[in-house]
Amino acid sequence: MASHMRKVPEQAASLWTTWLARVQGAAMGAALTAVAPVALAQPAPPPVTVAAPLARAVTEWQEHTGRVEPSARVELRARVSGQVDAVHFTDGALVRAGDLLFTIDQRPFRIALETARAEVARNEARLLLAEQQVARYEPLAASRIAPQAELDSRRAALREAQAGLAAARAAERQAALDLDFTEIRAPRSGRISDRRVDAGNLVQAGQTLLTTLVALDPVYITFDASEAEYLRQARAAQGGLRDGRLPVQLRLLDEPEFSREGHVDFVDSVFDPRSGTIRARAVVANADMFLTPGSFARLRLSSGQAPALLVPDAAVMADQAGRMVLTVAADGTVTPRQVRLGPLADGLRVVRSGLAPDDRVIIGGLHRARPGSRVTAEQGRIGPSPLAAAD
Repeated sequence: MASHMRKVPEQAASLWTTWLARVQGAAMGAALTAVAPVALAQPAPPPVTVAAPLARAVTEWQEHTGRVEPSARVELRARVSGQVDAVHFTDGALVRAGDLLFTIDQRPFRIALETARAEVARNEARLLLAEQQVARYEPLAASRIAPQAELDSRRAALREAQAGLAAARAAERQAALDLDFTEIRAPRSGRISDRRVDAGNLVQAGQTLLTTLVALDPVYITFDASEAEYLRQARAAQGGLRDGRLPVQLRLLDEPEFSREGHVDFVDSVFDPRSGTIRARAVVANADMFLTPGSFARLRLSSGQAPALLVPDAAVMADQAGRMVLTVAADGTVTPRQVRLGPLADGLRVVRSGLAPDDRVIIGGLHRARPGSRVTAEQGRIGPSPLAAAD
Protein backbone atom coordinates (compact mmCIF):
# COMPACT_ATOMS: atom_id res chain seq x y z
CA MET A 1 0.00 0.00 0.00
CA ALA A 2 2.81 2.40 0.84
CA SER A 3 4.54 1.48 -2.41
CA HIS A 4 1.37 2.26 -4.35
CA MET A 5 1.03 5.63 -2.66
CA ARG A 6 4.62 6.59 -3.67
CA LYS A 7 3.92 5.77 -7.37
CA VAL A 8 0.93 8.15 -7.60
CA PRO A 9 2.93 11.39 -7.13
CA GLU A 10 5.62 10.15 -9.49
CA GLN A 11 3.02 9.46 -12.20
CA ALA A 12 1.44 12.84 -11.68
CA ALA A 13 4.81 14.60 -12.02
CA SER A 14 5.52 12.69 -15.22
CA LEU A 15 2.15 13.66 -16.70
CA TRP A 16 2.73 17.35 -15.78
CA THR A 17 6.14 17.35 -17.46
CA THR A 18 4.76 15.74 -20.61
CA TRP A 19 1.86 18.22 -20.80
CA LEU A 20 4.20 21.22 -20.27
CA ALA A 21 6.54 20.02 -23.06
CA ARG A 22 3.59 19.69 -25.44
CA VAL A 23 2.36 23.20 -24.61
CA GLN A 24 5.81 24.74 -25.14
CA GLY A 25 6.23 22.88 -28.44
CA ALA A 26 2.84 24.07 -29.64
CA ALA A 27 3.70 27.67 -28.72
CA MET A 28 7.03 27.54 -30.53
CA GLY A 29 5.34 26.06 -33.57
CA ALA A 30 2.76 28.79 -33.60
CA ALA A 31 5.47 31.44 -33.29
CA LEU A 32 7.45 29.94 -36.17
CA THR A 33 4.29 29.74 -38.22
CA ALA A 34 3.58 33.44 -37.60
CA VAL A 35 7.16 34.62 -38.21
CA ALA A 36 8.00 32.54 -41.25
CA PRO A 37 5.94 34.55 -43.80
CA VAL A 38 7.49 37.86 -42.58
CA ALA A 39 11.07 36.57 -42.87
CA LEU A 40 10.52 35.27 -46.37
CA ALA A 41 9.01 38.54 -47.77
CA GLN A 42 11.83 40.69 -49.39
CA PRO A 43 11.29 44.52 -49.50
CA ALA A 44 11.52 46.20 -52.89
CA PRO A 45 14.74 48.20 -53.57
CA PRO A 46 14.23 51.94 -52.93
CA PRO A 47 13.67 54.09 -56.03
CA VAL A 48 16.23 56.68 -57.19
CA THR A 49 16.39 58.96 -60.22
CA VAL A 50 19.34 58.44 -62.57
CA ALA A 51 20.58 60.20 -65.71
CA ALA A 52 23.60 60.21 -67.97
CA PRO A 53 25.91 63.21 -67.47
CA LEU A 54 25.25 66.12 -69.80
CA ALA A 55 27.97 66.22 -72.47
CA ARG A 56 28.62 69.58 -74.14
CA ALA A 57 31.29 72.20 -74.72
CA VAL A 58 31.74 74.67 -71.87
CA THR A 59 33.81 77.80 -71.50
CA GLU A 60 36.63 77.34 -69.03
CA TRP A 61 37.27 80.26 -66.67
CA GLN A 62 40.07 81.11 -64.30
CA GLU A 63 39.13 83.35 -61.39
CA HIS A 64 41.42 85.83 -59.68
CA THR A 65 41.13 88.54 -57.09
CA GLY A 66 42.19 91.87 -58.56
CA ARG A 67 42.61 95.41 -57.35
CA VAL A 68 41.00 98.36 -59.11
CA GLU A 69 43.48 101.04 -60.17
CA PRO A 70 43.00 104.27 -62.12
CA SER A 71 44.08 104.28 -65.75
CA ALA A 72 45.96 107.53 -65.04
CA ARG A 73 47.06 109.34 -61.90
CA VAL A 74 48.14 112.98 -62.07
CA GLU A 75 49.72 115.07 -59.32
CA LEU A 76 48.86 118.70 -59.98
CA ARG A 77 51.61 121.17 -59.12
CA ALA A 78 51.94 124.84 -59.96
CA ARG A 79 54.21 125.68 -62.92
CA VAL A 80 54.74 129.24 -61.71
CA SER A 81 55.33 130.58 -58.21
CA GLY A 82 52.82 132.89 -56.61
CA GLN A 83 49.87 133.24 -54.29
CA VAL A 84 46.75 131.11 -54.78
CA ASP A 85 43.95 133.50 -55.66
CA ALA A 86 40.97 131.07 -55.87
CA VAL A 87 39.98 127.37 -55.78
CA HIS A 88 37.32 126.47 -58.36
CA PHE A 89 36.31 122.88 -57.53
CA THR A 90 34.63 120.84 -54.82
CA ASP A 91 36.70 118.19 -53.13
CA GLY A 92 36.08 114.75 -54.65
CA ALA A 93 34.10 116.06 -57.62
CA LEU A 94 34.13 114.67 -61.15
CA VAL A 95 35.84 117.07 -63.55
CA ARG A 96 36.29 117.22 -67.31
CA ALA A 97 39.45 117.93 -69.21
CA GLY A 98 40.06 121.69 -69.26
CA ASP A 99 38.01 122.57 -66.17
CA LEU A 100 39.54 125.40 -64.12
CA LEU A 101 40.79 124.16 -60.74
CA PHE A 102 43.09 126.85 -59.27
CA THR A 103 43.97 130.45 -60.08
CA ILE A 104 47.26 132.04 -59.01
CA ASP A 105 47.43 135.83 -58.62
CA GLN A 106 47.85 137.06 -62.20
CA ARG A 107 48.81 140.70 -61.61
CA PRO A 108 52.61 140.28 -61.61
CA PHE A 109 52.39 138.06 -64.68
CA ARG A 110 50.31 140.60 -66.58
CA ILE A 111 52.93 143.25 -65.78
CA ALA A 112 55.66 140.93 -67.02
CA LEU A 113 53.73 140.36 -70.24
CA GLU A 114 53.28 144.08 -70.81
CA THR A 115 57.00 144.62 -70.24
CA ALA A 116 57.82 141.93 -72.76
CA ARG A 117 55.52 143.47 -75.32
CA ALA A 118 57.18 146.87 -74.82
CA GLU A 119 60.55 145.27 -75.36
CA VAL A 120 59.26 143.77 -78.58
CA ALA A 121 58.15 147.21 -79.76
CA ARG A 122 61.57 148.69 -78.91
CA ASN A 123 63.38 146.02 -80.87
CA GLU A 124 61.02 146.44 -83.80
CA ALA A 125 61.98 150.13 -83.90
CA ARG A 126 65.67 149.24 -83.79
CA LEU A 127 65.21 146.81 -86.60
CA LEU A 128 63.40 149.36 -88.71
CA LEU A 129 66.21 151.88 -88.22
CA ALA A 130 68.84 149.29 -89.07
CA GLU A 131 67.01 148.32 -92.25
CA GLN A 132 66.75 151.99 -93.29
CA GLN A 133 70.45 152.58 -92.69
CA VAL A 134 71.45 149.57 -94.73
CA ALA A 135 69.16 150.66 -97.53
CA ARG A 136 70.71 154.15 -97.40
CA TYR A 137 74.36 153.00 -97.42
CA GLU A 138 74.10 150.30 -100.08
CA PRO A 139 73.90 152.76 -103.08
CA LEU A 140 76.59 154.99 -101.51
CA ALA A 141 78.95 152.07 -101.12
CA ALA A 142 78.17 150.93 -104.67
CA SER A 143 79.15 154.37 -106.04
CA ARG A 144 82.18 154.46 -103.74
CA ILE A 145 80.92 157.55 -101.97
CA ALA A 146 80.81 155.70 -98.62
CA PRO A 147 83.39 153.14 -97.53
CA GLN A 148 82.50 149.41 -97.70
CA ALA A 149 83.39 149.04 -94.03
CA GLU A 150 80.59 151.38 -93.05
CA LEU A 151 78.09 149.29 -95.02
CA ASP A 152 79.36 146.16 -93.31
CA SER A 153 78.87 147.82 -89.94
CA ARG A 154 75.29 148.75 -90.84
CA ARG A 155 74.54 145.23 -92.00
CA ALA A 156 75.88 143.85 -88.72
CA ALA A 157 73.66 146.26 -86.80
CA LEU A 158 70.71 145.00 -88.87
CA ARG A 159 71.41 141.38 -87.97
CA GLU A 160 71.79 142.37 -84.33
CA ALA A 161 68.44 144.14 -84.42
CA GLN A 162 66.82 141.07 -85.98
CA ALA A 163 68.24 138.84 -83.24
CA GLY A 164 67.13 141.29 -80.55
CA LEU A 165 63.59 141.29 -81.93
CA ALA A 166 63.52 137.48 -81.98
CA ALA A 167 64.67 137.37 -78.35
CA ALA A 168 62.08 139.95 -77.34
CA ARG A 169 59.30 138.00 -79.04
CA ALA A 170 60.43 134.80 -77.29
CA ALA A 171 60.33 136.63 -73.96
CA GLU A 172 56.85 137.84 -74.82
CA ARG A 173 55.69 134.29 -75.53
CA GLN A 174 57.23 133.11 -72.24
CA ALA A 175 55.47 135.88 -70.34
CA ALA A 176 52.17 134.96 -72.01
CA LEU A 177 52.77 131.29 -71.16
CA ASP A 178 53.47 132.13 -67.51
CA LEU A 179 50.24 134.07 -67.44
CA ASP A 180 48.41 131.02 -68.80
CA PHE A 181 50.07 128.86 -66.13
CA THR A 182 48.39 130.94 -63.44
CA GLU A 183 45.18 129.09 -64.39
CA ILE A 184 45.62 125.44 -63.40
CA ARG A 185 43.18 123.28 -65.34
CA ALA A 186 42.34 119.58 -65.32
CA PRO A 187 44.63 117.81 -67.82
CA ARG A 188 42.05 115.05 -68.34
CA SER A 189 38.65 113.89 -67.15
CA GLY A 190 38.38 112.05 -63.86
CA ARG A 191 37.76 112.43 -60.14
CA ILE A 192 39.62 115.13 -58.25
CA SER A 193 40.93 114.58 -54.73
CA ASP A 194 40.78 117.13 -51.93
CA ARG A 195 42.71 120.40 -52.25
CA ARG A 196 46.06 120.60 -50.47
CA VAL A 197 46.22 124.40 -50.49
CA ASP A 198 43.63 127.12 -49.99
CA ALA A 199 43.32 130.62 -51.37
CA GLY A 200 46.04 132.85 -49.93
CA ASN A 201 48.77 130.19 -49.76
CA LEU A 202 52.07 130.77 -51.54
CA VAL A 203 53.10 127.97 -53.90
CA GLN A 204 56.46 127.18 -55.46
CA ALA A 205 56.73 126.24 -59.10
CA GLY A 206 57.15 122.47 -59.53
CA GLN A 207 57.23 121.78 -55.78
CA THR A 208 53.92 122.49 -54.06
CA LEU A 209 51.36 119.70 -54.50
CA LEU A 210 47.94 121.21 -55.13
CA THR A 211 45.78 118.08 -55.49
CA THR A 212 45.63 114.77 -57.36
CA LEU A 213 43.44 113.62 -60.22
CA VAL A 214 42.65 110.03 -61.21
CA ALA A 215 41.15 108.88 -64.51
CA LEU A 216 38.26 106.46 -63.92
CA ASP A 217 37.03 105.56 -67.40
CA PRO A 218 38.43 103.08 -68.11
CA VAL A 219 40.06 101.58 -65.03
CA TYR A 220 42.81 98.99 -64.65
CA ILE A 221 42.38 95.70 -62.77
CA THR A 222 45.74 94.29 -61.68
CA PHE A 223 46.09 90.68 -60.57
CA ASP A 224 48.70 87.96 -60.14
CA ALA A 225 48.58 84.64 -62.00
CA SER A 226 50.47 81.48 -61.10
CA GLU A 227 52.81 79.83 -63.56
CA ALA A 228 50.30 77.04 -64.28
CA GLU A 229 47.54 79.56 -64.96
CA TYR A 230 49.84 81.64 -67.14
CA LEU A 231 50.83 78.60 -69.22
CA ARG A 232 47.20 77.57 -69.64
CA GLN A 233 46.24 81.04 -70.83
CA ALA A 234 49.28 81.31 -73.09
CA ARG A 235 48.45 78.03 -74.81
CA ALA A 236 44.81 79.07 -75.19
CA ALA A 237 45.99 82.31 -76.76
CA GLN A 238 47.83 80.34 -79.45
CA GLY A 239 44.45 79.15 -80.68
CA GLY A 240 43.32 82.70 -81.36
CA LEU A 241 41.60 85.37 -79.29
CA ARG A 242 38.69 87.69 -79.91
CA ASP A 243 40.09 90.72 -81.73
CA GLY A 244 43.56 89.60 -80.69
CA ARG A 245 42.73 90.28 -77.02
CA LEU A 246 42.10 88.06 -74.02
CA PRO A 247 38.56 88.81 -72.74
CA VAL A 248 37.81 89.08 -69.03
CA GLN A 249 34.69 89.46 -66.92
CA LEU A 250 34.45 91.31 -63.63
CA ARG A 251 32.17 91.50 -60.62
CA LEU A 252 32.44 93.38 -57.37
CA LEU A 253 32.45 91.55 -54.05
CA ASP A 254 28.74 92.24 -53.46
CA GLU A 255 27.62 91.37 -56.99
CA PRO A 256 26.37 87.85 -57.82
CA GLU A 257 27.10 87.97 -61.56
CA PHE A 258 30.08 88.85 -63.73
CA SER A 259 28.33 91.76 -65.41
CA ARG A 260 31.31 93.89 -66.49
CA GLU A 261 33.59 93.05 -69.40
CA GLY A 262 37.06 94.05 -70.49
CA HIS A 263 40.30 92.62 -71.83
CA VAL A 264 43.87 92.00 -70.75
CA ASP A 265 46.20 94.66 -72.13
CA PHE A 266 49.43 93.97 -70.23
CA VAL A 267 51.37 90.98 -68.86
CA ASP A 268 54.66 91.53 -67.09
CA SER A 269 57.87 90.30 -68.66
CA VAL A 270 59.13 88.17 -65.74
CA PHE A 271 57.80 86.05 -62.89
CA ASP A 272 58.25 87.23 -59.34
CA PRO A 273 60.91 84.85 -57.96
CA ARG A 274 59.53 85.14 -54.42
CA SER A 275 55.91 84.22 -55.15
CA GLY A 276 56.22 82.42 -58.49
CA THR A 277 53.48 84.60 -59.97
CA ILE A 278 53.36 87.04 -62.85
CA ARG A 279 51.59 90.39 -62.78
CA ALA A 280 48.89 91.13 -65.34
CA ARG A 281 46.49 93.99 -66.00
CA ALA A 282 43.03 94.21 -67.53
CA VAL A 283 41.18 97.25 -68.86
CA VAL A 284 37.49 97.55 -67.92
CA ALA A 285 35.08 100.30 -68.96
CA ASN A 286 33.71 102.39 -66.10
CA ALA A 287 31.22 104.78 -67.67
CA ASP A 288 29.20 105.08 -64.45
CA MET A 289 32.38 105.83 -62.45
CA PHE A 290 31.30 103.22 -59.88
CA LEU A 291 34.54 101.25 -59.84
CA THR A 292 36.73 102.97 -57.25
CA PRO A 293 40.54 102.69 -57.23
CA GLY A 294 41.87 100.67 -54.32
CA SER A 295 38.86 98.34 -54.06
CA PHE A 296 38.95 94.60 -54.72
CA ALA A 297 37.00 92.69 -57.37
CA ARG A 298 36.68 89.16 -58.71
CA LEU A 299 37.95 88.73 -62.23
CA ARG A 300 37.76 85.69 -64.48
CA LEU A 301 39.54 84.91 -67.73
CA SER A 302 38.34 82.62 -70.45
CA SER A 303 40.72 79.91 -71.62
CA GLY A 304 38.46 78.79 -74.49
CA GLN A 305 35.82 76.11 -74.90
CA ALA A 306 36.37 72.41 -74.26
CA PRO A 307 34.09 69.32 -74.20
CA ALA A 308 33.02 68.37 -70.69
CA LEU A 309 30.63 66.22 -68.68
CA LEU A 310 28.26 68.05 -66.33
CA VAL A 311 26.20 66.85 -63.38
CA PRO A 312 24.07 68.70 -60.82
CA ASP A 313 26.14 70.04 -57.97
CA ALA A 314 23.74 68.37 -55.54
CA ALA A 315 24.71 64.96 -56.98
CA VAL A 316 28.30 65.37 -55.77
CA MET A 317 29.17 63.86 -52.39
CA ALA A 318 32.27 64.15 -50.23
CA ASP A 319 34.20 61.48 -48.39
CA GLN A 320 37.66 61.19 -46.88
CA ALA A 321 39.18 60.42 -50.28
CA GLY A 322 37.71 63.49 -51.98
CA ARG A 323 34.63 64.01 -54.13
CA MET A 324 32.44 61.28 -55.59
CA VAL A 325 29.15 60.61 -57.31
CA LEU A 326 26.96 57.54 -57.00
CA THR A 327 26.15 55.54 -60.12
CA VAL A 328 23.81 52.61 -60.70
CA ALA A 329 25.07 49.51 -62.49
CA ALA A 330 22.98 47.40 -64.87
CA ASP A 331 21.94 45.05 -62.03
CA GLY A 332 20.82 47.97 -59.84
CA THR A 333 23.88 48.02 -57.58
CA VAL A 334 25.00 51.44 -56.33
CA THR A 335 28.63 52.08 -57.29
CA PRO A 336 30.61 55.13 -56.08
CA ARG A 337 32.91 56.94 -58.54
CA GLN A 338 35.74 59.20 -57.41
CA VAL A 339 35.72 62.31 -59.61
CA ARG A 340 37.82 65.41 -60.18
CA LEU A 341 35.64 68.47 -60.43
CA GLY A 342 35.83 71.71 -62.33
CA PRO A 343 33.90 74.98 -62.09
CA LEU A 344 30.18 75.57 -62.34
CA ALA A 345 28.68 76.12 -65.80
CA ASP A 346 25.00 77.12 -66.08
CA GLY A 347 24.38 75.80 -62.58
CA LEU A 348 25.97 72.39 -63.32
CA ARG A 349 29.28 71.08 -62.04
CA VAL A 350 31.97 70.19 -64.56
CA VAL A 351 33.47 66.72 -64.01
CA ARG A 352 37.02 66.64 -65.35
CA SER A 353 37.70 62.94 -64.77
CA GLY A 354 36.31 59.81 -63.14
CA LEU A 355 33.03 59.62 -65.04
CA ALA A 356 32.03 58.09 -68.39
CA PRO A 357 29.39 59.55 -70.75
CA ASP A 358 27.18 56.43 -70.40
CA ASP A 359 27.29 56.21 -66.60
CA ARG A 360 23.95 56.42 -64.83
CA VAL A 361 24.44 59.04 -62.13
CA ILE A 362 22.01 59.26 -59.22
CA ILE A 363 20.53 62.76 -59.34
CA GLY A 364 17.52 62.18 -57.10
CA GLY A 365 16.94 60.14 -53.95
CA LEU A 366 20.55 60.15 -52.80
CA HIS A 367 19.43 59.64 -49.19
CA ARG A 368 18.02 56.25 -50.20
CA ALA A 369 21.19 55.01 -51.90
CA ARG A 370 24.14 53.35 -50.18
CA PRO A 371 27.28 52.06 -51.92
CA GLY A 372 26.88 48.34 -52.57
CA SER A 373 23.11 48.29 -52.04
CA ARG A 374 20.50 47.74 -54.73
CA VAL A 375 18.08 50.39 -55.91
CA THR A 376 15.32 50.77 -58.46
CA ALA A 377 16.55 53.17 -61.16
CA GLU A 378 14.03 55.60 -62.60
CA GLN A 379 15.19 57.45 -65.68
CA GLY A 380 15.59 61.24 -65.44
CA ARG A 381 17.51 63.93 -67.31
CA ILE A 382 20.05 66.63 -66.60
CA GLY A 383 19.21 70.06 -67.97
CA PRO A 384 21.07 73.39 -67.99
CA SER A 385 20.02 74.26 -64.46
CA PRO A 386 21.08 73.32 -60.95
CA LEU A 387 18.16 70.88 -60.64
CA ALA A 388 17.51 67.80 -62.76
CA ALA A 389 13.92 66.96 -63.61
CA ALA A 390 12.65 63.44 -64.11
CA ASP A 391 10.91 62.56 -67.37
